[in-house]
Amino acid sequence: MFAITGITGQVGGAAARTLLADGHQVRAVVRQAEKGRPWTERGCELAIADLNDKASLTSAFRDMQGVFVLIPPDFDQDAGFASLKAMVATIRLALEEAKPARVVVLTAIGAQVTRPNLLTGMNNLERMLGDIASPISFVRAAWFMENVARDLGPARNAGMVPTLFQPLDKRFPMVSTEDVGITVAQLLSMLDPLPKFVELEGPGRISPDDIASVLGDLLGRKVNMQAVPRDVWEDVFLAQGMKNPLPLIQMFDGFNEGWLEFQTSGGDVRKGKTTLREALGALVRADRPGF
Repeated sequence: MFAITGITGQVGGAAARTLLADGHQVRAVVRQAEKGRPWTERGCELAIADLNDKASLTSAFRDMQGVFVLIPPDFDQDAGFASLKAMVATIRLALEEAKPARVVVLTAIGAQVTRPNLLTGMNNLERMLGDIASPISFVRAAWFMENVARDLGPARNAGMVPTLFQPLDKRFPMVSTEDVGITVAQLLSMLDPLPKFVELEGPGRISPDDIASVLGDLLGRKVNMQAVPRDVWEDVFLAQGMKNPLPLIQMFDGFNEGWLEFQTSGGDVRKGKTTLREALGALVRADRPGF
């Protein structure tokens, strides 16, 4: 049996669906029983646990063939990543006590980079869990194609989408959450030794202009991307209610300047199969007015 955290999200859900389709048993790790009901209806066992609670996590992870760990995304981290570090410390204690046969953890492209940015949190995650007793693999995933979901409204209604990825014709590594989940499931269930790091992106790199073109085709209207000037980023984020936008700004600087990239050595490099058109097509089909 495999314990899946983040099962109500896109990556965890894709991992669980893949494992179930392959005939494996899955334990859905959720904070509230109601959230897990769709998964119990699929035949999953349910574990109520909180990533900040060692006792419940240990129980959820115990006697597992494999555990998938996903830290909830937070684009407004507190100074020094104190909350994230405390959560990871709790997860480590639970894993050390439960001793699952293997562990797969979602991190991100550029997690090996020490230059300060939002993904420094993923660097902390890898360092804090890297030497646990159980075999462990870190999946360094590229930027999710499905993050475009937040742009569907502006694209449909105004034909203009603001972006921090710049220049507009630069191609960036991106991947579908479906491919990330499939990769997680493969790592959990494989019989061979786990690779320490898996670097995962889609079949081809993608520019903001590529996204605009595909969205235009899918929505049946002209769509353009609009580069948000770098000197207004902080004001924009503060106006949106962020308390500590600097790490997020540094992350986009890293992508745009090219210093946030895959390590490309000492790891397992993979490419997903899902194209941008397939990923965005699914988003558009699932979209509702007023998204």
